[in-house]
Amino acid sequence: MSALSNPRILKRFIIYLAMLTFVMFGVWSFWGTFVETPAGDFEVREGDIKLSSGEFEAAVADFDRALAVQPNHRGALLGKAAALIQLQRYDAAEKVLTHAIEFLKNNLDPDDPTGRGALAAAYGNRGIVHDTQGRYEQALSDYIDSLKIDAEAVEGPGFIDRLLYHDDTPSSIRDRAEYLYKQLQLPEEKRLLRLPLKDELQRMHKP
Repeated sequence: MSALSNPRILKRFIIYLAMLTFVMFGVWSFWGTFVETPAGDFEVREGDIKLSSGEFEAAVADFDRALAVQPNHRGALLGKAAALIQLQRYDAAEKVLTHAIEFLKNNLDPDDPTGRGALAAAYGNRGIVHDTQGRYEQALSDYIDSLKIDAEAVEGPGFIDRLLYHDDTPSSIRDRAEYLYKQLQLPEEKRLLRLPLKDELQRMHKP
């Protein structure tokens, strides 16, 4: 059976997506600090700090402040969605991610690799929302779109998995997409699709 049916591997899969979001915020923060500081970037940096430390409600508030001064700030949209996912407010997270996807699709510069990474991450995170809610076909569709846009940005870095979890089996969006695809080809009564993450997330972020 695929490693993606193992709850420990699935847990690492979600952790990786959160880490990807943090890395992207770090790039945006560095750029904003040393090159330019557009409206909303300060609030996004504050939200990133709170998101990284598990203060999810406060992070949402910071990202909302960023969006108040700079509507459609992609860092604020993705950050708010990430915080909402951690708070298990999946409907709200899906709404934010759908808005981010539509905005980025309509406004992305072809020569903007960071923007492509943001769009890929938005699709990947919305796929996670669908996955946790049992909407597996929609999850698979979003995972595939994420990989088509920027597979490198959302692939699981094996060295991080080994460093943090002492495991030689890195997880990634590609792994989960392949697993879902194979399971969806089976008769419904033989499928093993559930993503058992709610209890894991609650334990993961308890102080």
